[in-house]
Order: sequence, then C-alpha cells, then structure tokens
Amino acid sequence: MNITSASEIQLVSILDNSVLAWGLAACGLAQFSKLVFELIFKQRWRPSVLFETGGMPSSHSALVTGTASGVGLQLGFDDPLFALASTIAFIVMYDASGIRRSAGLTAAKVNQISKSNGKESSSETTLKESLGHTRLEVLVGSIVGPIVAMPGILFIGSPLHLFQMIGLVSG
Repeated sequence: MNITSASEIQLVSILDNSVLAWGLAACGLAQFSKLVFELIFKQRWRPSVLFETGGMPSSHSALVTGTASGVGLQLGFDDPLFALASTIAFIVMYDASGIRRSAGLTAAKVNQISKSNGKESSSETTLKESLGHTRLEVLVGSIVGPIVAMPGILFIGSPLHLFQMIGLVSG
C-alpha cells in the first residue's frame, strides 16, 4: 500500500511549478553573471558578489520579469494574473532603480562624511552602499528574465518534468 503524505504532495506540486522554477533560474543566472561582470570589468575575483545586492545585472528584475513572462506564457498574456505579475515587476524595478539606488547613494555620502571627519569606521558603523541599480542594470536584468524563463518553460518544463525525463523520478 502506497500512502502519500500531504507534505509529499505539496513538494511534488512545488517541483511541478515551472514558472517559479524558471523565474528562480533567471534570478540565479543573473546573480551568477555578476561574478563574471566583476571579473571582466573590474578585473578582480570576488565571489562575495554572489551574495550582494546591486550590480550588473539586476537579479531581482530577472526574477520578476521571468516569473511574469512565465505566467503570461502559461495562462495567456490577457490573463489578469499576468497583469498582476507585470505590475509587481514594474514596482520592483522602479524601486530598484529609484528608491534603493537613492538610499545607496545617500549611504555613500554619509560614509564619506564620517571618513572625512576622521572617525574610524567599522563594519558595524559603515552603511551599505550597494543597494539599488542603475537603469541599465535593471534593463539588462529585465531582459535576462524572459530570455531564461520562456525557453525553459517551453522546452524543458518544470523540475519535476526534468527529473522524470532523466529518470530520477517515475512518471
């Protein structure tokens, strides 16, 4: 007798959500590419950039546009849920290039003032400056999202479908 628990059913449901999976994949690819950009343009190897906000490209923008495009692809681009996902994407991208960027620039000025006043700054008193994105970083991230998510959804499907294709789980 094969009894499946509710938590196992929920896990399978999450693994069968291709929109979520490919939105996260777009976010991950954008975040990983920050390491490449850091290496090419700043000529330094700094793996910590994988865990930081800000920089080229915006992984948040990749996540929300990848997810929104996936919702549109699966439900139709005339579906109200696509409108909702797109609206949230626009808010996130506006926030990243506007409010969060301004907060980062303000933090840089405050850090500069503290430094010029001769105060030694520690990691606890130094404000984080890399918070937001330039419009170009947001634009590139917003292009990465659909470029990763839409082909992934169309040609591969969900992680569950991928696991079934390679024989890790039975269909």
